[in-house]
Amino acid sequence: MTPLTVGSLFSGIGGFELGLERTGGFKTVWQCEIDPFCLKVLEKHWPGVKRFADIKKMGVEEEIPHVDVICGGFPCQDISCAGKGAGIHAERSGLWWEMLRVVRLVRPRYVLVENVAALLNRGLDEVLGSLAESGYDAEWACIPAASVGAPHFRDRIFIISYPMRQRFEGNQKAAYARIPMFEKSSCPWSTEPPAIRVANGFSSRVDRLRALGNAIVPQCAQFVGQCLLDSTRTEAAQ
Repeated sequence: MTPLTVGSLFSGIGGFELGLERTGGFKTVWQCEIDPFCLKVLEKHWPGVKRFADIKKMGVEEEIPHVDVICGGFPCQDISCAGKGAGIHAERSGLWWEMLRVVRLVRPRYVLVENVAALLNRGLDEVLGSLAESGYDAEWACIPAASVGAPHFRDRIFIISYPMRQRFEGNQKAAYARIPMFEKSSCPWSTEPPAIRVANGFSSRVDRLRALGNAIVPQCAQFVGQCLLDSTRTEAAQ
């Protein structure tokens, strides 16, 4: 089966892409990330992938290549219970509307969205409503990192969106069975960049910890990607 091409928004250090690619059914074509430290990580692990530096300029100053899937965990700071609750129209979490703009320009087969579980009561209605206005139906669930073997809870909502009138069928039990648990041997990367690394006289430890804290857990993304693949294969067989 030909891999589904992926465009990643708010890529961070590539947790979404890594999880999807671990299924063997996805290929990353482009990424968008504004943070200089995260860009260095992406450049190391996806050297041949096109990168955009500013989502607000995508489709305005640069053409966006078509992809089968657009994924992204838009900023959660204005939605998270740890924040001020400014909401989905605030400066940072309001970047959802830029993600939606890119989706409308590209018209991918699928849209994968991630955010904190607080989105359920702080903007999910607007996310789903705006996707519906754009011609996409959606299904969603909260997946804690602990459910895929992590030593912390880290509950996150994942949304799978697809064109209306298209039925989604994913075998969750089978998808979970394909996910490697959090074992050292299951990770293809060495720690990068190392916490003790120094650049321009400053340790990268703070940047690294911040990037890891914002990252999507790859095993969770892998589960979502496997559900999507199982659904597409079921659809193709019918």
